[in-house]
Amino acid sequence: MQQDNVQTGELFTLQLPSKQESIVLLENLIEDIAAKYQVSDDTFANMMTCLNEVVINAIVHGNKNNPDKTVIVNADVDPKRAIWTITDEGEGFDYNALPDPTAEENLEKLTGRGVFIVKHLADQCIFNAKGNEVELHFKL
Repeated sequence: MQQDNVQTGELFTLQLPSKQESIVLLENLIEDIAAKYQVSDDTFANMMTCLNEVVINAIVHGNKNNPDKTVIVNADVDPKRAIWTITDEGEGFDYNALPDPTAEENLEKLTGRGVFIVKHLADQCIFNAKGNEVELHFKL
């Protein structure tokens, strides 16, 4: 039986304590994957921006900076694509009810753009129903 069309990927996992310093471990993983899979500069920048944003949100908003709670980061990577899944232990949120950061009344606000940016930089962004897990797809 021939399996020439089967993609073989690698799985990477991080279990991050909910503290800001944990972001360094994430950044190191992104850099390692980018080097191993020869990720373009643009895709690397988009992954770094999106994953930093999502993991910081998981730490701060999801797990309320509680270092006893964990943010789980999984990456399923092959030469054509990377699928990242980030899960926190929080209550979740209604990602459909976020204010539009491009609306005139929100333009001067200092926060509220993260999900908007992530949705534009990732090739695909999928939240679970509860809103405590997001899956980000990037073509490599």
